[in-house]
Amino acid sequence: MNPFLDNKILEVKNLKMYFPITRGLLRKVVGLIKAVDNVSFEINRGEIFGLVGESGCGKTTIARCILKIYNPTEGKIFFEGNDITILTKSELRSMRKKIQLIFQDPYSSLDPRQSVGSIVGEPLKIHRLYEKENDYKNKIKELFLMVGLNPEMTNRYPHEFSGGQRQRIGIARALSCGPSFIVCDEPISALDVSIQAQIINLLLELKEKMGLTYLFISHDLSVVRYISNRIAIMYLGHIVEITDSEELYKNPLHPYTQALLSAVPIPDPYKERQRERIILKGDVPSPLNPPSGCPFHPRCWKAKEECYKEIPILRQVSSNHQVACLQV
Repeated sequence: MNPFLDNKILEVKNLKMYFPITRGLLRKVVGLIKAVDNVSFEINRGEIFGLVGESGCGKTTIARCILKIYNPTEGKIFFEGNDITILTKSELRSMRKKIQLIFQDPYSSLDPRQSVGSIVGEPLKIHRLYEKENDYKNKIKELFLMVGLNPEMTNRYPHEFSGGQRQRIGIARALSCGPSFIVCDEPISALDVSIQAQIINLLLELKEKMGLTYLFISHDLSVVRYISNRIAIMYLGHIVEITDSEELYKNPLHPYTQALLSAVPIPDPYKERQRERIILKGDVPSPLNPPSGCPFHPRCWKAKEECYKEIPILRQVSSNHQVACLQV
């Protein structure tokens, strides 16, 4: 029994995000980049929902739509029951306290001209979350301790910190407003392998301590398996499979998921030699000119005639497993 059932914090319905391509002085639209094409999923309160796919598949675009950085072309995004796609500026400002972002690159996401204390404290000022100057300083110190940094470092600047320390500063900034939902956009991909585990364990510790919910975006299936309760697999703007973390590894149904998992190294050298590696033919099609029918069919070894004509919908194949494939 899934402990998160019937406790949705976020629901994405039929989300589309198309970027127009224009040409000429009159900026005539000559094409559309279909970055996200009819995506639906839900995230339950208190869980970590992994979103996996190769570069350019639309993962970060979904995150930016959830954060209302982009206005979706079509679809609805419900956060705690409210459709955030139609919120006014003042309503959106209030909502932003509850949804925060941890950036991918700790080197470019911190303003080099600000001290790290003012970077972490900036959301406190924007949302007016303190009364006295002393409260402001104490809160910043508390946040530094929470992420494992020395509070005496608040007057230093980002260039004085390592990559792992900078990402901890980014996490402290995300926590400053007391959010309930955090989008983690590949938060460890720019870090050394030795530091990645520390940041992952910190995120897990903060989740338990503060009752947080994460959307964890990554291209690394081994990391996502370790941290996530449920995982969605994306390909060319579509979600092709959603299931529990363990189920995905034991019983991958979509051919693309099977190919991804076959590329994940196994520590046992005997098993590594015995297993079959699936090598995909060709390249990922362009979102400017996606293939007809199933987006994966040009590279799929199971494709049949109907796959060239019909776009498969995400359907329930068991109580905790959804897949978008006509051959499953």
